[in-house]
Amino acid sequence: MVRRRKRKSRRRLEGRKILDHIPQFNLDSGEEKSVTAARKYIQDQSIQPPALILVRRNEHTIDRFFWAEKGLFGAQYVEENHFLFPSLRALLAEVAAEKPERKTSKTLATAAR
Repeated sequence: MVRRRKRKSRRRLEGRKILDHIPQFNLDSGEEKSVTAARKYIQDQSIQPPALILVRRNEHTIDRFFWAEKGLFGAQYVEENHFLFPSLRALLAEVAAEKPERKTSKTLATAAR
């Protein structure tokens, strides 16, 4: 039986590339819930947005949060809706500038002339 590959959303992949360019912080949640641990860590360390907070809940699970000007969000939501966050719009322009131009058959034919 052939397994079909899960389709990956372009919008989410683009958001993931943007999140790769912001600072990341790792911590263990301990006895607290992961959101509470993330909020306390942000408060204690005086972390400035934007930032990605990775909270280890147990040996198998890591929760990802995005610290923005307007609060703490789940990283998956931010990946899918990165255009709603002003702090990521500037990074979007930088990431787009870094992306090399894709060579299509049309541009190759034009270059060959």
